[in-house]
Amino acid sequence: MPTLPMFPLQMAMLPGEELPLRVFEPRYSALVQTCLAAEDPAFGVVLIAAGREVGGGDTRSDVGAVARIVEYADLGAGRYRLQCVMGERIRVVEWLPDNPYPTAVVQPWPDEPGDHVDAEDIRDIEDRMVALFEQIAEARGAQVNPRDIVAGADESADAAMWLYALTARLPMGQADRYAVLAAPTVAERVAALSDAVDTVVAMVRFQLSD
Repeated sequence: MPTLPMFPLQMAMLPGEELPLRVFEPRYSALVQTCLAAEDPAFGVVLIAAGREVGGGDTRSDVGAVARIVEYADLGAGRYRLQCVMGERIRVVEWLPDNPYPTAVVQPWPDEPGDHVDAEDIRDIEDRMVALFEQIAEARGAQVNPRDIVAGADESADAAMWLYALTARLPMGQADRYAVLAAPTVAERVAALSDAVDTVVAMVRFQLSD
């Protein structure tokens, strides 16, 4: 199983998302230098479940994804500006000592076999999201087409990536994003995203009724 440099964040990053980063802390500057010297400039990203990474004492989630550096700028004095793209999902097998940056033994975690998912199941979630965006736009008097917000989410023709893309478009809490990421099967990911939509709808309705 591979060992990867790890970058804990306050956000659950999803496969297919872009991740811009500004790096200035010395240990993460060392992480970037290690990655740039490698054939595959990649590191793992996991959600900080509790606490703060800076200063230690954080609790790190054990499911994340691989980030690959596609562009970078060396700003000098150990500072970097990175543009990364999130790739395959991973699961942490063992955290190793931070020396100087977090490192972990990881394994790829593709979706496990599960119940069949029809495209209509995902279209239903998409339609509910559009209805939510229409409600928000109407309340704000915004001139937008809510359907544009979800447009292109299904371009990959892959159910898992379609669900990740829809998740990235929904303003939800990190616990809900992580639930979508950590769902073992595509069917369970459909259920997790559906629950997240229900949560956001209830929150928006409460706020609009206030």
